[in-house]
Amino acid sequence: MRLLYILATYLLFPLLLPVLCVHRKTRHGLWQRLGFYAPGALPVRGDGPVVWLHGASAGDLLALSPMFAPLRARFPGCQLILSTMTDSGHAMATGRLAKDIDGVIYVPYDLWGATRRAMKALRPDILVLEYTEIWPNLIRAAKRGGARVVMTNGRFSPANVGRYRALFGLIGNPLKDLDLMLMRHEDEAERARSLGARPDWVMVTGNTKFDSLASGPAPEDVTLREVLGLPVGAPVWIAGSTHEGEEEALLGVYRRLLAKWPELRLVIAPRYVDRAARVATLARDAGLSVGLRSKGNPERGQVVVLDTIGELSRAYRLGTVVFVGGSFTKRGGQNILEPAGQGKPVLFGPHMDNFRDSVTVLSGHGGIQVADAEELHARLAELLEDPRRIDELGARALETVGRISGASERNAEAMLSLFPHGRAEPR
Repeated sequence: MRLLYILATYLLFPLLLPVLCVHRKTRHGLWQRLGFYAPGALPVRGDGPVVWLHGASAGDLLALSPMFAPLRARFPGCQLILSTMTDSGHAMATGRLAKDIDGVIYVPYDLWGATRRAMKALRPDILVLEYTEIWPNLIRAAKRGGARVVMTNGRFSPANVGRYRALFGLIGNPLKDLDLMLMRHEDEAERARSLGARPDWVMVTGNTKFDSLASGPAPEDVTLREVLGLPVGAPVWIAGSTHEGEEEALLGVYRRLLAKWPELRLVIAPRYVDRAARVATLARDAGLSVGLRSKGNPERGQVVVLDTIGELSRAYRLGTVVFVGGSFTKRGGQNILEPAGQGKPVLFGPHMDNFRDSVTVLSGHGGIQVADAEELHARLAELLEDPRRIDELGARALETVGRISGASERNAEAMLSLFPHGRAEPR
């Protein structure tokens, strides 16, 4: 059955390659994606073990980042190598995360040859796969190379269990090659077991995303406030991770709020940065002055578009109130716990299917779900009228996030348990 998957990938790859080479998210790093590395692309191997952590996108790499320190504490002298699928993920790894890691690569295509070349070049002791990054050839190559393979923040949605079962029936079950499956919730762990994972390899450790949520003010906050052109003391509404079809409604709400709070500023962070120009145009068409973060907002616009990667969490700290997008359209929502971890009251719309656990955690504890733009306006107006209420809800949100942290430490401890002598011997 594995041979069937290998043959299928080679048959489909020539058809997919032209698309992958021109797609805005995956058009760079072709040679690395084929398992070839230029001199100097990989760090010189040290005396410690190599831990290869893979996340598909920038957001997945951020979810892996709280494990860096716990892994270094348990595997002294280890090298942390990040891989990603997208260009934005690569930019995140070589920028914001660079000081905490030892190397960055594009993950190889899941081809028999590419994955084996990558494993031969990196020789990892542990391969960590984030979320649902189940790539059969990559996993098999890691096992053949002697690495332990671990899934973190594991998730199997009920809607996809049948598809996974059918696929595994055709190509063989890659879950049987995993040494540990560290799941977010017990119901997801049970789905992993039902798909054929060995019960004693499945553990519920939580979500590492929660570990990076709570953070206090930093010197960089002052700089970001300046480049966003936000007046000191003015109320700020942050609209994070917005999607197409949402900004028009948000701008309408903002215009109504300006009648009573003329100093209110709106920072919009579109989920996809390449939509920044479109969002700016919408704001201008609504009769509002607009600035871009990348340009330093020289206009000191009422609306500022955050058109950079990796600054949203810091921007949340500057906010008075926060709305999280992907929830007024049927996108399934976005991460509402991130602004909660900055001590902010968080508003979000009705479509939160992908973040139901977060809604459960935050409801009544600093999170406010609204049905539509009209209710959003009403709730924002109530909050802006009552700063003490804002502080109270923000404190509740921060306390709630603090109670659900700790997955990164548990994950690192579980990985250490894979080695009988309490340490990974370098190979």
